[in-house]
Amino acid sequence: MTENTHENKDSEEKVAAAPNPWLKVESMDLDAQGVAHREDGKVVFIEGALPFEEVRVNVHRKKNNWEQGSLLAVRRESSQRVQPRCPHFGLHAGACGGCKMQHLDAAAQVAVKQRALEDNLWHLGKVRAQTLLRPLEGPSWHYRYRARLSVRYVAKKGTTLIGFHERKSRYVADMSVCPVLPARVSAMLVPMRALVDSMDAREHCPQIEMACGDAPGEAKLGVIALVLRHLVPLGDADRERLRAFARANEGVQWWLQPKGPDTVHLMDEEGATQLAYELPDFDVRMPFKPTDFTQVNPHINRVLVSRALRLLDVQRHERVIDWFCGLGNFTLPLATQAREVLGIEGSDTLVQRAHQNLDANRKAASRRPWAPTQFVARNLFEMTPEMLVADGVAERWLVDPPREGAFALVKALADLHQQPELRPAGWTPPRRIVYVSCNPSTLARDAGLLVHQAGYQCTHAGMVNMFPHTAHVESMAVFDLL
Repeated sequence: MTENTHENKDSEEKVAAAPNPWLKVESMDLDAQGVAHREDGKVVFIEGALPFEEVRVNVHRKKNNWEQGSLLAVRRESSQRVQPRCPHFGLHAGACGGCKMQHLDAAAQVAVKQRALEDNLWHLGKVRAQTLLRPLEGPSWHYRYRARLSVRYVAKKGTTLIGFHERKSRYVADMSVCPVLPARVSAMLVPMRALVDSMDAREHCPQIEMACGDAPGEAKLGVIALVLRHLVPLGDADRERLRAFARANEGVQWWLQPKGPDTVHLMDEEGATQLAYELPDFDVRMPFKPTDFTQVNPHINRVLVSRALRLLDVQRHERVIDWFCGLGNFTLPLATQAREVLGIEGSDTLVQRAHQNLDANRKAASRRPWAPTQFVARNLFEMTPEMLVADGVAERWLVDPPREGAFALVKALADLHQQPELRPAGWTPPRRIVYVSCNPSTLARDAGLLVHQAGYQCTHAGMVNMFPHTAHVESMAVFDLL
C-alpha cells in the first residue's frame, strides 16, 4: 500500500522544489484520513496516511481551500502503523470498504476517536467535560454480530460475490474472509458464495443480512440468523439448498425477505432457537428479530449498559425516562433499579416488542422486584415543551438517539429552562442525564444546548469503541443540573 523512500540531502533539495512535495501529517479526521497543510495553508486530506508521517499524496480532488487524495509514498513512517490483518483491506482497486483504520494500531485508534469526541464537544458545542472517562474497549476482531452483506452473481466471472462494498464504489468486494465478523461467519463466506451459485434464483438475491445472538445463558455466539432478500419466489429446490447449508453450519437459521422489511419471516419455524442477546449484569435476556436495531458489538453493549446505569446512579425512589428506548436495551435494566420507568420510542412495532421483552423477563425472574414500566410511541423529532411536561417528572433521563441526535428533545428542555411560564406547578427537570451517542457532532450540538441554554454542566464524557478498525465513534456524556 505504501512505498518507503530514503533520499539524501541533495535529493531532498530537489523534492522541495518539486510540484509534489513531502507533507507532514498533523492529525486524522473522522473519515480516517490524514490531515496535512501545504505551505500556502491549503488543507490536504490523505487516505491511508497516519499522524506524524511525512508523505506524498496522489491528489484526486481539488477545491479552493482543500485537496483530497490517497497516499503515494511515505518517507517517515508512524510508529503506530501496523500490518492490516485482513487481506482485503487497503487502497488498492477492489479493496473492501468495510474498515478504514486497520493500518493503525488498535490502541492508537482509540486515542484518535477520543480526541475526535473532545474536539467535537469543544469546537461545535463549546463544552468541555470536567472528567474524561476511560475509553470502553472490547475485542478488536470477530466482534461484529450484525452485518448487511451485498450479494451479486457476476456472469462474466461465473461466480457470486458476497461481502461489503468496495471502497467508494457500488461494486461488491471479492471477499473470502472477514476478520471483524465472528469466526464462524467469516468461514461461511466462501461456502455461502457456492450456495448462491448453485441456486436457481442466484441472479435475484441481492442481499444477505446477518444477525447473531448469544447462546442461552451464555455470553457467547449462539444463533446465526441469515436473512436472504429474494426478488422472485424461491422454488422447493432452492429452499432445500438453504436447509442443507444450515444443517452443515452450526447455529444457522434462514429468514426470508420477499419484499419490504415487514415481510421478513423464519423459513422453518419448527424447532428454531430464539434469537436473543444477554445482559448478564442485570440477568436480562433480550429476544429480537434479525432486522431489529440492536448494537453491532454485543461485547461492548454489555459494558456500555452497565457503565450508563452506573453513571446514571438511579435510586430506588426515583422515576426514570429512557428516550429512544428501542427494544428496551437500557429500559429493562433500569426497571431492576428504579421506582418507575417510562420508555419512549418512535416505532409502534418496537414499543410492542419492548413490552413483550419486559413480560418475558419478568416471568423468568419472578422473585426479583421490577419497577412499574411503561412503553409509549412518540415522534421524538417533533418534541415540544408541552409534550415534555406531559410525560411528568423524572429525576433521571437516559437518552440514546440515532445519528440525528436528540435536538428537539433537548431544545424543549432548554425552552422550559428559559421560559419558566411554560412549566406547570410541580414540574422539575431531570437532575442527571446520561446521553449515549453514535455521532459526536450531534452529541456536541445537543451538549451545547444543555450546557448553555438548559442549565446543565457536562461532568463526564468518553468514547466507546463499538466499531474497531472503522472511523465510527460511539460515546457517552453525563450532564448534571446546576
